[in-house]
Amino acid sequence: QVQLVESGGGLVQPGGSLRLSCAASESIFSINAMGWYRQTPEELRELVARITSDGSTNYAASVKGRFTISRDNAKNTVYLQMNSLKPEDTAVYYCNADTPYGLGSIDYWGQGTQVTVSS
Repeated sequence: QVQLVESGGGLVQPGGSLRLSCAASESIFSINAMGWYRQTPEELRELVARITSDGSTNYAASVKGRFTISRDNAKNTVYLQMNSLKPEDTAVYYCNADTPYGLGSIDYWGQGTQVTVSS
């Protein structure tokens, strides 16, 4: 079982930056993909950014050009650099690991970290 621990959330003013980190309890080298999702009380959890084992990335349209996902396999950590933050980016951000399991895969989730963008 993969354990994921997020950190780096907090309060930031509009236009500011934050970097989220997600530390995995084991090697992420063979994990299919890792991603960041976010959720507010009013909305369903949505994909923010995802990075596959070969380094391919995809982003939600609302964050493209502002957010960057990256991974450090040596540290078993995935990052989300968030720039030009907007109030609508306020949410709980969750780290996800899509891991091989038998002929399929299984998802693991972190506990979430709050990001609040407000003046």
